[in-house]
Amino acid sequence: MSARILIVEDEEKLRRVMELQLRTAGFDLEQAGNAEDGLKLADSADLIITDLRLPGMDGLQLLSNLRERGLQTPIVVMTAFGSIETAVEAMKAGAVDFLPKPFSLDHLMAVVGKALELRTLRDENRKLREELDHRYQFDNIIGRSPAMREIFATVERVAPTRATVLLAGESGVGKDMIARAIHQHSPRRDRPFVKINCTALPENLMESELFGYEKGAFTGANVTKPGKFEQADTGTVFLDEIGDVPAAVQVKLLRILQEREFERLGSNKTRHIDVRVLAATNVDLRAALEQGTFREDLYYRLNVMPINIPPLRERREDIPFLAEHLVRKLAKDLGSVAQGISEEAIQKLLQYHWPGNVRELENVIERSMVMASQPVLGAADIRLDTAPRAHRPTSNSEYSLPDGMTLDEYEQAVIRDALKRANGNKRQAARMLGLTRNALRYRLSQMGMESEA
Repeated sequence: MSARILIVEDEEKLRRVMELQLRTAGFDLEQAGNAEDGLKLADSADLIITDLRLPGMDGLQLLSNLRERGLQTPIVVMTAFGSIETAVEAMKAGAVDFLPKPFSLDHLMAVVGKALELRTLRDENRKLREELDHRYQFDNIIGRSPAMREIFATVERVAPTRATVLLAGESGVGKDMIARAIHQHSPRRDRPFVKINCTALPENLMESELFGYEKGAFTGANVTKPGKFEQADTGTVFLDEIGDVPAAVQVKLLRILQEREFERLGSNKTRHIDVRVLAATNVDLRAALEQGTFREDLYYRLNVMPINIPPLRERREDIPFLAEHLVRKLAKDLGSVAQGISEEAIQKLLQYHWPGNVRELENVIERSMVMASQPVLGAADIRLDTAPRAHRPTSNSEYSLPDGMTLDEYEQAVIRDALKRANGNKRQAARMLGLTRNALRYRLSQMGMESEA
């Protein structure tokens, strides 16, 4: 398809000569004798050639109006030899080239060819940007910050492989969604994706849940039941909160990763399995290694491809895009009158510290939309969580122990208090203390407090 060129020139003879030359070269032509008529024809043009001196609105005003409308069409300006300064001004305003009058037809064709080549490059760049925007959005995961773009690029590289991935990050940053994105972009996308929340499984039931059991293996085992790993055969297993897996189960997980085999509880038959393992943690597993609560060999098997997901407060540039995406998504689900979000509301979101990360942001947007009475969320509509939170000292804070207490005594008192508030539930107490269940168990044994727990 030939390019369409718009000529805006009040001198009819020159306009006619340019038309004959450009039509002969195979271009489609539109003509206008003034800027006002040129504005009406500009949207359909691939290239605009305009004189700077025109009756009524001049060429610079035409250029300014076209740019205000967001038109990205290349514009070439024509000017008399004595008005080069004006042409330079036009170039600064967005013109791609200029033709000093009088000009030869060869010069005209050279400038037209260069301008259309620039348009082609701009179109290619726009398509590349659109592809990049699509690339940096997996399913419902939104991120434009450098950190998230790096994560998306890593996901693209690692997804087609069967490499084990360890996702690390605070609660609410989106580890679950990234794990699903890895699965959906892998050759196993049509096979099972089985998520296992290691914190939710009671310790005494974890082995049977993961690896299954035979009939009669224990009291109440009335039927044979395959475990989660068997259910995920040929697919992907996602082990969430891997730091809470007890030592006995860690050994069996290591065997799955190394040998791709296991036995059901109560069976001597070795079963082979083809699963890809993804794991996630919101605690530092290296600290668990030092405490002896997590196997070093299992850690290195899991940590083949580590992906660290930063908290939302460290990538605030993502908040506007996340907020707009969540409003569009929730508007359909909630039937809310709110269909958009204002700049003032986004500024209020940017000023918040987001201890609960993306999950908290989604809750805030949902709460605000449910209570909204206007089609656009304003700053007053944003209902943040203002409940008081436990104080966490910063690096500049002064640390001090209660009078008459050693560090060990103070640590024991804190643990006892957490266990008391959790009614003796180790898992809940560990969560209050920011520890894994295994790390709390290790501290209890070191302090001789197991019987108290």
